[in-house]
Amino acid sequence: MELSRRTRRPVPVKIVIAGGFGVGKTTTVNGISEIPILTTEAAMTDVAAAIDRTGHVPEKTTTTVALDFGRITIDDEITLYLFGTPGQDRFGFMWNELTDGALGALVIVDTRRLDECYPAVDYFEQVGLPFVIGVNRFDGRLDHDLDDVRWALAVADDIPLITFDARSRESVRDALIAVLERALVQAAATRA
Repeated sequence: MELSRRTRRPVPVKIVIAGGFGVGKTTTVNGISEIPILTTEAAMTDVAAAIDRTGHVPEKTTTTVALDFGRITIDDEITLYLFGTPGQDRFGFMWNELTDGALGALVIVDTRRLDECYPAVDYFEQVGLPFVIGVNRFDGRLDHDLDDVRWALAVADDIPLITFDARSRESVRDALIAVLERALVQAAATRA
Protein backbone atom coordinates (compact mmCIF):
# COMPACT_ATOMS: atom_id res chain seq x y z
CA MET A 1 0.00 0.00 0.00
CA GLU A 2 1.45 3.35 -1.07
CA LEU A 3 1.77 6.03 1.56
CA SER A 4 -0.31 9.10 0.95
CA ARG A 5 1.49 12.36 0.18
CA ARG A 6 0.71 13.68 3.64
CA THR A 7 2.40 10.79 5.43
CA ARG A 8 5.57 10.77 3.30
CA ARG A 9 8.57 12.47 4.70
CA PRO A 10 10.01 15.27 2.59
CA VAL A 11 13.09 14.46 0.53
CA PRO A 12 16.17 15.80 2.33
CA VAL A 13 18.32 18.01 0.09
CA LYS A 14 21.74 19.14 1.26
CA ILE A 15 22.96 22.58 0.18
CA VAL A 16 26.39 23.95 1.12
CA ILE A 17 26.90 27.64 1.91
CA ALA A 18 30.58 28.46 1.30
CA GLY A 19 32.97 31.34 0.80
CA GLY A 20 35.83 33.19 2.39
CA PHE A 21 36.14 34.58 5.88
CA GLY A 22 33.45 37.07 6.90
CA VAL A 23 31.41 36.99 3.67
CA GLY A 24 28.08 36.25 5.38
CA LYS A 25 27.75 32.47 5.50
CA THR A 26 26.47 32.29 9.08
CA THR A 27 24.18 35.25 8.44
CA THR A 28 22.79 33.52 5.34
CA VAL A 29 22.01 30.26 7.17
CA ASN A 30 20.58 32.13 10.16
CA GLY A 31 18.50 34.40 7.93
CA ILE A 32 16.45 31.59 6.37
CA SER A 33 16.52 28.65 8.81
CA GLU A 34 13.19 27.70 10.34
CA ILE A 35 15.00 26.19 13.31
CA PRO A 36 17.56 27.82 15.59
CA ILE A 37 20.82 27.22 13.76
CA LEU A 38 23.55 25.02 15.08
CA THR A 39 26.68 27.09 14.88
CA THR A 40 30.24 26.59 15.97
CA GLU A 41 31.12 30.23 16.40
CA ALA A 42 34.18 30.90 18.53
CA ALA A 43 35.58 34.18 19.77
CA MET A 44 38.28 35.68 17.57
CA THR A 45 41.63 35.91 19.28
CA ASP A 46 44.14 38.65 18.45
CA VAL A 47 46.26 36.04 16.66
CA ALA A 48 43.31 34.78 14.59
CA ALA A 49 42.28 38.36 13.74
CA ALA A 50 45.75 38.99 12.34
CA ILE A 51 45.78 35.75 10.33
CA ASP A 52 42.24 36.21 9.01
CA ARG A 53 42.79 39.83 7.99
CA THR A 54 39.75 41.38 9.61
CA GLY A 55 40.44 44.85 8.18
CA HIS A 56 37.28 44.96 6.02
CA VAL A 57 35.15 43.43 8.78
CA PRO A 58 36.51 45.01 11.97
CA GLU A 59 33.22 44.43 13.81
CA LYS A 60 33.61 40.66 13.42
CA THR A 61 34.36 39.21 16.84
CA THR A 62 33.51 35.54 16.22
CA THR A 63 34.23 33.02 13.50
CA THR A 64 32.87 29.64 12.42
CA VAL A 65 35.33 26.88 13.29
CA ALA A 66 33.43 23.79 12.06
CA LEU A 67 30.04 24.44 10.46
CA ASP A 68 26.70 26.18 10.61
CA PHE A 69 23.57 24.05 10.21
CA GLY A 70 20.03 25.11 9.45
CA ARG A 71 16.89 23.76 7.84
CA ILE A 72 14.15 25.17 5.64
CA THR A 73 11.09 23.22 4.48
CA ILE A 74 10.25 24.11 0.91
CA ASP A 75 6.97 22.17 0.74
CA ASP A 76 5.55 18.75 1.62
CA GLU A 77 8.11 17.13 -0.67
CA ILE A 78 11.44 18.92 -0.11
CA THR A 79 13.39 20.06 2.93
CA LEU A 80 16.70 21.85 2.48
CA TYR A 81 19.45 21.16 4.97
CA LEU A 82 21.96 24.00 4.94
CA PHE A 83 25.60 23.42 5.83
CA GLY A 84 27.75 26.53 6.18
CA THR A 85 31.48 25.99 5.86
CA PRO A 86 34.21 27.73 7.82
CA GLY A 87 35.88 30.38 5.66
CA GLN A 88 39.49 30.23 6.75
CA ASP A 89 42.05 28.20 4.81
CA ARG A 90 43.15 26.39 7.97
CA PHE A 91 39.69 24.77 8.18
CA GLY A 92 39.61 23.76 4.50
CA PHE A 93 40.20 20.11 5.34
CA MET A 94 36.55 19.96 6.50
CA TRP A 95 35.06 20.91 3.15
CA ASN A 96 35.13 17.38 1.68
CA GLU A 97 33.04 16.11 4.58
CA LEU A 98 30.64 19.05 4.49
CA THR A 99 30.05 18.77 0.73
CA ASP A 100 29.63 14.98 0.68
CA GLY A 101 26.12 14.22 -0.57
CA ALA A 102 25.29 17.85 -1.38
CA LEU A 103 23.09 18.72 -4.35
CA GLY A 104 24.71 22.12 -4.85
CA ALA A 105 26.38 25.11 -3.25
CA LEU A 106 25.98 28.84 -2.82
CA VAL A 107 29.44 30.43 -2.92
CA ILE A 108 29.22 33.82 -1.25
CA VAL A 109 31.50 36.60 -2.46
CA ASP A 110 32.41 39.92 -0.87
CA THR A 111 33.51 42.24 -3.69
CA ARG A 112 35.63 44.24 -1.25
CA ARG A 113 37.86 41.14 -0.90
CA LEU A 114 37.66 39.18 -4.13
CA ASP A 115 41.07 37.59 -3.56
CA GLU A 116 39.61 35.65 -0.63
CA CYS A 117 36.93 34.08 -2.86
CA TYR A 118 39.21 32.15 -5.21
CA PRO A 119 39.68 29.06 -3.03
CA ALA A 120 35.92 28.44 -2.72
CA VAL A 121 35.27 28.94 -6.44
CA ASP A 122 38.24 26.71 -7.33
CA TYR A 123 37.07 24.01 -4.91
CA PHE A 124 33.59 23.69 -6.43
CA GLU A 125 34.92 23.80 -9.98
CA GLN A 126 37.32 20.96 -9.15
CA VAL A 127 34.80 18.70 -7.39
CA GLY A 128 32.13 19.32 -10.04
CA LEU A 129 29.38 20.23 -7.59
CA PRO A 130 26.82 22.61 -9.14
CA PHE A 131 27.20 26.07 -7.63
CA VAL A 132 25.97 29.61 -7.87
CA ILE A 133 28.06 32.64 -6.96
CA GLY A 134 26.14 35.00 -4.72
CA VAL A 135 27.59 38.48 -4.34
CA ASN A 136 26.56 39.66 -0.88
CA ARG A 137 25.47 43.29 -1.03
CA PHE A 138 26.93 44.62 2.19
CA ASP A 139 25.05 47.76 3.19
CA GLY A 140 23.22 47.56 -0.15
CA ARG A 141 26.46 48.27 -2.01
CA LEU A 142 28.01 46.52 -4.96
CA ASP A 143 31.64 47.62 -5.25
CA HIS A 144 32.14 46.07 -8.71
CA ASP A 145 29.99 45.40 -11.76
CA LEU A 146 28.91 41.74 -12.05
CA ASP A 147 30.69 41.36 -15.40
CA ASP A 148 33.90 42.54 -13.73
CA VAL A 149 33.36 40.09 -10.86
CA ARG A 150 32.86 37.23 -13.34
CA TRP A 151 36.05 38.23 -15.15
CA ALA A 152 38.04 38.56 -11.90
CA LEU A 153 36.88 35.14 -10.69
CA ALA A 154 37.47 33.63 -14.16
CA VAL A 155 34.24 31.63 -14.07
CA ALA A 156 32.43 30.32 -17.12
CA ASP A 157 29.36 32.11 -18.44
CA ASP A 158 27.12 29.18 -17.49
CA ILE A 159 27.87 29.62 -13.76
CA PRO A 160 25.08 31.81 -12.37
CA LEU A 161 26.29 35.03 -10.76
CA ILE A 162 23.67 36.81 -8.66
CA THR A 163 23.46 39.49 -6.02
CA PHE A 164 21.69 38.97 -2.73
CA ASP A 165 21.50 40.29 0.82
CA ALA A 166 22.37 37.69 3.46
CA ARG A 167 20.24 39.57 6.00
CA SER A 168 17.06 39.31 3.90
CA ARG A 169 15.04 36.09 4.14
CA GLU A 170 13.50 36.63 0.70
CA SER A 171 16.86 37.37 -0.87
CA VAL A 172 18.42 34.23 0.65
CA ARG A 173 15.40 32.22 -0.53
CA ASP A 174 15.93 33.47 -4.09
CA ALA A 175 19.64 32.60 -3.91
CA LEU A 176 18.82 29.05 -2.76
CA ILE A 177 16.29 28.67 -5.56
CA ALA A 178 19.05 29.66 -8.00
CA VAL A 179 21.22 26.86 -6.54
CA LEU A 180 18.40 24.32 -7.00
CA GLU A 181 17.83 25.49 -10.58
CA ARG A 182 21.55 25.24 -11.34
CA ALA A 183 21.64 21.69 -9.95
CA LEU A 184 18.69 20.72 -12.18
CA VAL A 185 20.36 22.21 -15.26
CA GLN A 186 23.61 20.40 -14.55
CA ALA A 187 21.80 17.11 -13.90
CA ALA A 188 19.91 17.43 -17.20
CA ALA A 189 23.15 18.18 -19.06
CA THR A 190 24.81 15.14 -17.49
CA ARG A 191 21.92 12.88 -18.56
CA ALA A 192 21.96 14.18 -22.15
